[in-house]
Amino acid sequence: MKKSAIALACLSLCAFSSSAQPAAPLTLQRTIPLPGITGKFDHLAIDTAGDRLFIAATSNHSVEVIDLAADKVDQSITGLGKPHGLAWVAETGSLYVADGALGELQVYTGKPLALAGRIKLSDDADDMVYDEADHLLFVGHGGSGAANPPKVAVVDTKSFSLAASLSVAAHPEALDIDPAGKRIFVNVAESNEVAVIDTIGKAIVARWKLTKAADNVPVAFDGEHQSLYVACRTPGMLVALDAATGKEVASLPAAGGADDLFYDPALRRVYVIAGSGEVDAYQVDKARNLHPLESLHTAAGAKTALFVPAQNLLYVGVPGAGTDPAEIRVYSTVKNGMTR
Repeated sequence: MKKSAIALACLSLCAFSSSAQPAAPLTLQRTIPLPGITGKFDHLAIDTAGDRLFIAATSNHSVEVIDLAADKVDQSITGLGKPHGLAWVAETGSLYVADGALGELQVYTGKPLALAGRIKLSDDADDMVYDEADHLLFVGHGGSGAANPPKVAVVDTKSFSLAASLSVAAHPEALDIDPAGKRIFVNVAESNEVAVIDTIGKAIVARWKLTKAADNVPVAFDGEHQSLYVACRTPGMLVALDAATGKEVASLPAAGGADDLFYDPALRRVYVIAGSGEVDAYQVDKARNLHPLESLHTAAGAKTALFVPAQNLLYVGVPGAGTDPAEIRVYSTVKNGMTR
């Protein structure tokens, strides 16, 4: 074979190999700078109709309201202790904030947002999840001794009152909802278990112990496969549970310091956001097996995020470091080589 023909064949093979490579699961769409904001972030929430992103700037003692049309901070809610969990309730135009230092749940309404009420909880008020059908907000708090027992508060958002208070084994790290099954899943990292709440009876109906790994912090529910995903820190691992029985059905290694976790129903993927500066992506097949995809490097300490299925976007909070300002990195999901 002539040299020119060999070269042409090699070029063709290289081009085929390149085109055959799977597309990266996440691609950077844009970056939103947050000048003047230092320290770490916690949870995020979104007002899709109003095109606003809310981020708990814990070290800044504030909640930052970002105008996504202009990609800039529109309002800073200041004077907070340690804002952790956030929930936006579109039907009433209300932002709920769990303040860990003040030990309370606050609600903000109006434009600009202003404090409209507060409910006393206990120290370390943290993550929350909203049950839209029944207008109930489930908020994890407490967890440091008899004076501060670990609880999940059930708040009626229509009357802004405490409807129930459920005891758990240790501090509730993260919550997610099965809206069709009327269940809330609570990751209780210190006791290495998942507590299951019946939203109708407002009671804990099951406690599932984990055996493959410990320090289960974030949690995400997958209704199609009836799987519950938990990301653990000791060791770094993603574990899939059968959502009916709590049985561990699959597991794969994950980056260290997992803090957020999401299921993408359109692409049947799981995203683990870790403080080590990685976003690990996994494909879920029909048999509920997990298959690792290409990991995305973000930045050290970028451990909190929000995946918005309606937008096919993942918002990742990157804390400021040195002279580098804090920012939000916006990643889009990719399908068949095309940005969605």
